[in-house]
Amino acid sequence: MAAAVPLATPLCYAHGMTAALDCIRNFSIIAHIDHGKSTLADRLIQVTGGLSAREMSEQVLDNMDIEKERGITIKAQTVRLDYNGYVLNLMDTPGHVDFAYEVSRSLAACEGSLLVVDAAQGVEAQTLANVYQSIEHDHVIVPVINKVDLPAAEPDRVKAQIEEVIGIDTADAVLTSAKTGLGIEAVLDAIVRLIPPPKGDAAAPLKAMLVDSWYDPYLGVVILVRVVDGSLRKGQQITFMAAGTTHLVDRVGCFRPKIEQLDALGPGEIGFITAQIKEVAQTNVGDTITDARRPTATPLPGFKEVQPVVFCGLFPVDAADFEKLRDSLGRLRLNDASFTFETESSAALGFGFRCGFLGLLHLEIIQERLSREYDLDLITTAPSVVYKMLLRDGSAVELHNPADMPDPSTIELIEEPWIEATIFTPDEYLGSILKLCQDRRGVQTNLTYVGGRAQVVYELPLNEVVFDFYDRLKSISRGYASFDYHQIGYREGDLVKMTILVNSEPVDALSMIVHRDAAEARGRHMCERMKDLIPRHLFKIPVQAAIGGKVIARETIAAMRKDVTAKCYGGDITRKKKLLEKQKEGKKRMRQYGSVDIPQEAFIAALRMGDAS
Repeated sequence: MAAAVPLATPLCYAHGMTAALDCIRNFSIIAHIDHGKSTLADRLIQVTGGLSAREMSEQVLDNMDIEKERGITIKAQTVRLDYNGYVLNLMDTPGHVDFAYEVSRSLAACEGSLLVVDAAQGVEAQTLANVYQSIEHDHVIVPVINKVDLPAAEPDRVKAQIEEVIGIDTADAVLTSAKTGLGIEAVLDAIVRLIPPPKGDAAAPLKAMLVDSWYDPYLGVVILVRVVDGSLRKGQQITFMAAGTTHLVDRVGCFRPKIEQLDALGPGEIGFITAQIKEVAQTNVGDTITDARRPTATPLPGFKEVQPVVFCGLFPVDAADFEKLRDSLGRLRLNDASFTFETESSAALGFGFRCGFLGLLHLEIIQERLSREYDLDLITTAPSVVYKMLLRDGSAVELHNPADMPDPSTIELIEEPWIEATIFTPDEYLGSILKLCQDRRGVQTNLTYVGGRAQVVYELPLNEVVFDFYDRLKSISRGYASFDYHQIGYREGDLVKMTILVNSEPVDALSMIVHRDAAEARGRHMCERMKDLIPRHLFKIPVQAAIGGKVIARETIAAMRKDVTAKCYGGDITRKKKLLEKQKEGKKRMRQYGSVDIPQEAFIAALRMGDAS
């Protein structure tokens, strides 16, 4: 661990431009959801004078309205702070499992991490996942026990739990309350004292890591970089080693958190550059940036390519909005490298896009941003995962969309992705959680007790998790259980394609691949749902679930009946009978030729499987 440098260091800025290595501290803030990362970042910015009291707002680094409303961080953000002659580069990271990719990118640019743990809730599943990522990056980890002002806070118990579960010494743990500002100075001193300065050679050829990139309507593509060796300055010709493209740097700067332009970025520094790049697709995250005239010999290792795990179709309610949807998805893709899309068409829904996401929250966020920022009305098909199929002719195919499943007679076997899930829960909810995992075809691999809480490890099929597993877990544990997962590969499964028929017409948007044992229950539940959600028409509508040609569940939506005899005031009964017969014949014809209008809300509500699944 690095020894502390005296706080008043006169040589902090070499040549008045780039910071001296000994004075730089690069660190991330990692924690489980809602343990106070963004609030701690706010206090650090406030105490170091990054923003005045008038400019401060809650979650100041969360730029999107949706981040502020939901109280979650989606994009990792960076800010440069000055403290007692030191340059502190802070990276605030997301806590949700869907955005773990953002966390790994941020950690790669830092030497240390502040591990924020709630003094009342203690260690959670995502705390563990993020700590393991930090350890993989050889980080110095500084424990910060937050929310010590709460009546339920037990800092000593949480310290013991961190030592027991994670194995980190808590002798240097800082007790703080990010909300009230208690202990913030102690956090800053711990950063300077415990986190080592970066290593680098100012005289070596430029070697910098491309940490993130996003599109700004005024500046073009903005690139977040961490300089390892050499220096990056305005007017320099740079080369992206993986992409093989050359660009001229026209702006160099940092975020404090407001944009501040600089002459150069030196070794160990984190900042941004712009180089008149029009498309984010040209800037691959993890690429190595070097000087075009004096390139570095070896590139940096970079990051592993992000792989979407959940797919669904997005279709415009109004077919005329197709081009608008294409442009909107393109713009979102500019700022989110983990989101993918390609064109697809559906008999029921027309033209749309097959989109790939990192998880259900990621899907929900993209959907909400499309409707909010781009004013689009969308229909979303059932989320599905990527299946691998071995056909009888020896070829292998990947299936992203259940509607594209080949004829079952041509399939030798189907493999589905499995995950390893770690769940932390108070003891009283353990039985319900074990039952939930068993119902989802889970295989228990471990059960331990840590600091009065149970830690359960299950292997589960991913397609059982993408529907509503997280919602059900939170519901049965009153919100106290936490959940983290990672993929562990593919396994063979007895899987079938279940089709929903409305008025004998297949609705491909509701097609799904399910395990044979769960097909009947899932089909019955879906039919019951659709019966309640599709408005009544003037004719009877059968709603069926089928596997191939075999119907496994059925519900009937009763017809609305117009009172055709209302105009008869008394008179012969045969007149009324004649009118009713005529109505009956009309309904038969309508049943044959009438089209069923399924509202968008019905699709969305039907895909939320709810408590009965």
